[in-house]
This record gives sequence, structure tokens and C-alpha cells, in this order.
Amino acid sequence: QVDLVESGGGSVQAGGSLTLSCAASGNIFEFNDMAWSRQAPGYERELIASINVGGRVTYADSVKDRFTISRDPAANTVYLRMDSLKPEDTATYFCRGRILSRSVWGQGTQVTVFS
Repeated sequence: QVDLVESGGGSVQAGGSLTLSCAASGNIFEFNDMAWSRQAPGYERELIASINVGGRVTYADSVKDRFTISRDPAANTVYLRMDSLKPEDTATYFCRGRILSRSVWGQGTQVTVFS
């Protein structure tokens, strides 16, 4: 089984940027798709960005035009570049890989955006 480890979280002022990394212990193309989700206190976990094996990307309306998901197959890593961050983006961010109905999740990384 491929393991996923997120990194890159931290605290940033509103309007700033962060890039999260999701490092896989194996070939990321073993997954049908990979995605980033987030969960803030009092909110349901939200799928915010995904990329499939063909490179097609999708975004939630809440992050569209501000966040960018990308991958580096040579490094077996998926990234989430977050620009124009807002306090409402504060959450724990999780990386997920899916093979058919099975999902593998990372441990999460905290992002805090202050005004």
C-alpha cells in the first residue's frame, strides 16, 4: 500500500501564500485520482481539489482561481499551491489517494491564516 505524508502547513497572514506537499511512498499513478480535502472546526470535511491520472483537475468553488493542484511524478508528490489566502481557509488539510472504492489518507497538516 502507498502511504501519503503531507507537509508545508503553517501560519500565514491573509493575502499570503503557502504550498502544501503530499509525498507518496510509491507510484502516484497507482491511484485513480488524488485530492486535497480540508476540515475546519464546526464544518464538514470539504473536497477542494483533485487530479486524476490523465491530469484533469477539479476545484471546489471556495478555492477556485486561488488554489492550484499539481504533481511531480518523478518525486511521487502532489502539491497544492494556495494563493490569496483568507482566514476562512484555516483548516487541517488532508491528502487522499483513491483506487476504485479504496482511499488512502495522509495524517493532515494545519494551515492557519490570520488577518
